[in-house]
Amino acid sequence: MSALATGKREGLAAYIAVTAAYWAFMLTDGALRMLVLLHFHTLGFSPIQLSYLFLLYEFMGIVTNLSAGWIAARFGLTSTLYAGLALQILALAALTQLDPTWQVTVSVAFVMAVQGASGVAKDLAKMSSKSAVKILAPSEEKGALFRWVAVLTGSKNAVKGVGFLLGAALLAIVGFTGAVFAMGAALAIILAAVALLMPSGLPAGRKDAKFREVFSKDPNVNRLSAARLFLFGARDAWFVVGIPIYFYTVLSDGTVDGNRTAFFQVGTFMAVWIIGYGFIQAAAPRLLKARERGLSEIVGLARTWVGVLTLIPAALATAAWLGDTPDPETWLTATLVVGLLLFGVVFALNSSLHSYLILAFTKASRVTMDVGFYYMSNAAGRLVGTLLSGVSYQLGGLTLCLATAALMSALSFVFAGQLQRTMVVAPDGA
Repeated sequence: MSALATGKREGLAAYIAVTAAYWAFMLTDGALRMLVLLHFHTLGFSPIQLSYLFLLYEFMGIVTNLSAGWIAARFGLTSTLYAGLALQILALAALTQLDPTWQVTVSVAFVMAVQGASGVAKDLAKMSSKSAVKILAPSEEKGALFRWVAVLTGSKNAVKGVGFLLGAALLAIVGFTGAVFAMGAALAIILAAVALLMPSGLPAGRKDAKFREVFSKDPNVNRLSAARLFLFGARDAWFVVGIPIYFYTVLSDGTVDGNRTAFFQVGTFMAVWIIGYGFIQAAAPRLLKARERGLSEIVGLARTWVGVLTLIPAALATAAWLGDTPDPETWLTATLVVGLLLFGVVFALNSSLHSYLILAFTKASRVTMDVGFYYMSNAAGRLVGTLLSGVSYQLGGLTLCLATAALMSALSFVFAGQLQRTMVVAPDGA
């Protein structure tokens, strides 16, 4: 077998192993988010208190992504991938120690700390997996990079959607502690298997990597990062607290059985949304006819589709405002379900375009740096969106929550409109 064929086989095997590890991680990540949200809502936490539970998770994503690019460049992508999986296991183990007799302040602080560790874990795994695609994708095949990153990102989100459903189901069946323990044990088994079977194909790192290299001088990387920040802020402004709590309020009658039914229904909707989002992401290269388009055209698509996205939460906010009546649930809930599923389709196209463009704009020699910086912006957007989700829903209900999402999407449109259609990349190491 030729050296080229051997290299391709090893590269594909490494890609499969990285994807499998990422799938396992995101399954537990999605389940944990739904477990925490629904469990603490039933304990009487307000929307703002619920958003606090996720703030450190998102903040640590900012810190982690800023430094993880440098760590991966120095110590290698497999090291950061294993570290992410191991840290998630420790976070799940810690969460089993939560005592329901603790005061609210203590419970919030404890869960925030554990979620912060989980945030570090997630972004170590995420940065490692996304960076690996740039290195492993066959460069000689047109459109291969877009397809490979779309498959990884799309499948990851589909798996995370299953995690939302899994989390809600486990909460209803075995309770909070049992669910967290089961996920931690399963993830430990998967980490051991991946560590034993991981083939070669990923770089081991370089000792001379400097932390200052994390900050890009490429205007396209910086503008795309800003557009990413507001894109994910627009999603999480309604996704994290507002919509799940609204649906739970509408669907539950307050009884134990009513709560259990509402858990399944809310978890099912969130799972369907994420799974559908993942499938659209994976299909984006085909839907957007990426094989027939150059980089300049794809930059134009990123601008167009975020403009379309902005219209959806604006229309839903208007519907929520008009539906502010004593009994709006039936028609408004149906409108929200349809509108948010449409939001998911358009959001997935935007997200897939961004995920391709960051790898297209960067060079292989500094891919972990630029990807880390880009996902730092992603985490910052989730942080802002998470906080605004709780604050806006508590202050202005569903209408303000959705209007905030529309504003964040409009800001993403502004920065996407500033992307240059030709690459202006700084020299390596800049």
